[in-house]
Amino acid sequence: MARKIVLIDLDGTLTRSDEGIISSVKYAYRDNNIPVPDDKTLNSFIGPAIMDSMRRTGVSEEKLPDMVKSYRYAYRNPIFDDPKHPGEKLPGMYLNEVYDGIFEALDEMHAKGYYLAVCTAKPEPQALPICEHFGLMEHMDALYGASNDASRINKDQVVAYACEKLNYQPGEDLALMVGDRWTDVDGARDGAHLDCVGARWGYADPGELEEHGCYAFARTPHDLPAVVDEYFADRQVQ
Repeated sequence: MARKIVLIDLDGTLTRSDEGIISSVKYAYRDNNIPVPDDKTLNSFIGPAIMDSMRRTGVSEEKLPDMVKSYRYAYRNPIFDDPKHPGEKLPGMYLNEVYDGIFEALDEMHAKGYYLAVCTAKPEPQALPICEHFGLMEHMDALYGASNDASRINKDQVVAYACEKLNYQPGEDLALMVGDRWTDVDGARDGAHLDCVGARWGYADPGELEEHGCYAFARTPHDLPAVVDEYFADRQVQ
């Protein structure tokens, strides 16, 4: 039987993560005495690799390691106010929540025999604790992310890495990406010649997913299993 593999992005697809990411980005700029970008630019940080986003704001290669270090410190350490528990602190990574309907969608796809894997440009040592903290790994089969160094940071590299680890065989298996940003669409195509279903509830700008050639769209997490079903129903292993 052919495997039906669904690679699923984390930020903006499984979780609403903007508060923690943006708070940690602001901390990094302030910690390094660099002006904090405007809100529109800050929102663009959600999805792409942090280093690439910082470069796009003009951070020099010389300054980049210090910026990433500051970001990771804020993201991993309890320095932000916990909105649910006044007086307590949280790391940026936990200023986050799973979208309504995600658990149900994952369970429905699992019940149909799909192999589900988180596929994120967030470094694995960050992504795994987040998914475990919010109970996502109980509904997933695997997790693949970026490396802590610069050897695997972009989505195409992560998709290729995931497919390699899964021993994905295009002539024997079927696979699909699900994500909310252009990086997911381009990464799926460039990393392993995969199509991508766009998550409309995420952080894409208007027209972004269409411009990059998304195969289809799910309006809400509840709609996702049906869209994935339709994709695989139209395809057969060669």
